[in-house]
Amino acid sequence: MKRIRLYSLSLLLMAVGAVSAEAQSAKCDAEQYSPTIYMIAIGETVQEYDCQHAHDKVVGDFKETRRHGFQQMHNPQFIFSTRNNRFSLGIGGMVNLRTSFDFGGAMGNIDFVPYDIPMTRGYANKQRIMMDASTSRLFVKAIINSRMIGRVVVYTDMDFRGGEEFTYIPRLRSAYVQACGFTVGRDVTTFCDLAAAPQTVDFQGPNAYNFAFTEMIRYEHSFIHNHLTVGVAAELPVVNATYGENFSPIYQRVPDGIAYVQYAWGEKRSSHLRLSGVIRDMYLHDNVNGENTTQLGWGVQLSGHIGIGRWVDLFMNGVYGRGITPYIQDLAGSPYDFTYGPNDAKRIQTQPMWGWQVAGQVNIMPGRMWLAGGYSTVCLEPHNGYLSANQYHRGDYVFANAFYNVTSNFTVALEYLYGSRRDMGGSQNEANRLSLMAQYSF
Repeated sequence: MKRIRLYSLSLLLMAVGAVSAEAQSAKCDAEQYSPTIYMIAIGETVQEYDCQHAHDKVVGDFKETRRHGFQQMHNPQFIFSTRNNRFSLGIGGMVNLRTSFDFGGAMGNIDFVPYDIPMTRGYANKQRIMMDASTSRLFVKAIINSRMIGRVVVYTDMDFRGGEEFTYIPRLRSAYVQACGFTVGRDVTTFCDLAAAPQTVDFQGPNAYNFAFTEMIRYEHSFIHNHLTVGVAAELPVVNATYGENFSPIYQRVPDGIAYVQYAWGEKRSSHLRLSGVIRDMYLHDNVNGENTTQLGWGVQLSGHIGIGRWVDLFMNGVYGRGITPYIQDLAGSPYDFTYGPNDAKRIQTQPMWGWQVAGQVNIMPGRMWLAGGYSTVCLEPHNGYLSANQYHRGDYVFANAFYNVTSNFTVALEYLYGSRRDMGGSQNEANRLSLMAQYSF
């Protein structure tokens, strides 16, 4: 018979700093996930088999609620749990250092964004070397097994991208609660298919992808043995536009509406296709008529991931719409959701835009070493003659990389990137980047 008592603060701090041999021997495969778990109880007698049973339940909770895909974290190596598994708290993160060298044209951005390629070459933008640790991350994940509503997941994480480049100001990435199919808080936009893009050393990823955080209320439900999943969400709108003298920005009043339907198949439903749609009611003020008006933005996307055995993975997404700059990576923040008319400045119009990306990954040592490569392109279409010769028309993004998990916690990677930007007048410029990454997760 053993009596487990509440650890003192000093003992907890020492325990957090220790990495157990069991955790160190964990394999890269999620099925071998074996964290260090500290069970806390007061004045209770616990049988040895009870401890093992509670351990297995905690591990099961974290494995079943882990989210896979682009920039998603491993489960934490350290978990604190009550003996009856009513509440468990995992603390984890990673240290990530990327060293990169730009040549044949230097990018004016810490990330590789074709939109930001300078269109004139000079002595200042031929080459550039950077070392960046701002994508290092800390996260906290809590799981509550409620008798009334079932499993509740509370998740929050942060990196150090909150200010200008290399200022290392903390930034809240996500903070949400999940229960009964609902997600409430700040999370990756519902329009993003997390499994539709491969991992890249570049933090931004393919320019036609749409990885972005926003505040939301979302509901998702899976049925037919988890083959079919549907989701709907109301998300905080972000509008960037060119207003001219006859229109003015005002506060937005209607959330962006997003919905998707996904069909999955294969082992553990690891392959899927998803059809997504977004509709936007964007408010602005008409200075001429002295009244508020709106512009309708909309977009559709087909995305997916197809696994061919354990050895090959295919990724893709294609998006088309009008006035959806927040949902296309290369155009996020650009003033093209809508613009004033080129022939009549008293008229306003949404801009058509599209993009697509395809990528493949060869798993040389599944779960440990893989090679990947892909192509992505984005196009902003001139509408009714709008957009001058020196404004963005098209951006291309090409990547090739290799990842190797030295241990279950330590990853190194090498990546080559090529990007080009073409303006409406036909002028074009390009940039190249070679990057090396070292990352340790805990």
